[in-house]
Amino acid sequence: MAFEIFKGIFAIDLALYFDKTLVISDVHMGYEEAVNKQGVLVPRMQYRDTIARLEKLFRMLETEKLEVEKIIINGDLKHEFGTISETEWRNTLGVLDFLLEKCGNIILVRGNHDTILGPIANKRDIAVKDYELVNDILVCHGDKIPKKEALAKAKTIMIGHEHPAVSLREGSRAEKFKCFLKGKWNGKGIIVMPSFNMAVEGSDVLKEELLSPFLSDISGFEVLVAGGNGETLDFGTVKKLQAL
Repeated sequence: MAFEIFKGIFAIDLALYFDKTLVISDVHMGYEEAVNKQGVLVPRMQYRDTIARLEKLFRMLETEKLEVEKIIINGDLKHEFGTISETEWRNTLGVLDFLLEKCGNIILVRGNHDTILGPIANKRDIAVKDYELVNDILVCHGDKIPKKEALAKAKTIMIGHEHPAVSLREGSRAEKFKCFLKGKWNGKGIIVMPSFNMAVEGSDVLKEELLSPFLSDISGFEVLVAGGNGETLDFGTVKKLQAL
């Protein structure tokens, strides 16, 4: 089930794994409540579905005999920019408590939605950082370029922020799937992670404009679709899929 993207770096379901480190990105707890406030009625199943997906992920890790000594949440753990609703408090802490049962070492990388993440992190004594460098792998959210000294030490960069997905068509039927993107940036390997937001699939990278300063041209990036059974499938480059 684990798919090697770069040497020693594996995709497993919607997460990345390397050096006993697990990375997930863009959980966006509170998304459904925010949508409800805008007048869109959707059932609030995100927390339940997130915990279920995390349980599935850790079963995969156990099957693959992959130990986890550090968990990095790569930005946007919660959704709302300027407030923390009662639901966000309860559900975000619930996700953190689930992860703390699996591993006591959790790092929160700050995302563009994380303007007031501090009070939640402080409740569980968890560090919030602008990026995390593990050996020569740099984990940053991707909404902005980190400091030069961090980039200088990195051979591979992992970002979130874009929520990449791809629409695949079979006959008259089209379906959107979360995906990883694998490419190069300034001579370094870069992986764009799918979101762990269970309420939406994400943004179609074949059609929609990307915002990250890391991603000015993704035509040569490989599209690695995260299948529902935990497998990761290589569908070729963005340019190839756009030409279909």
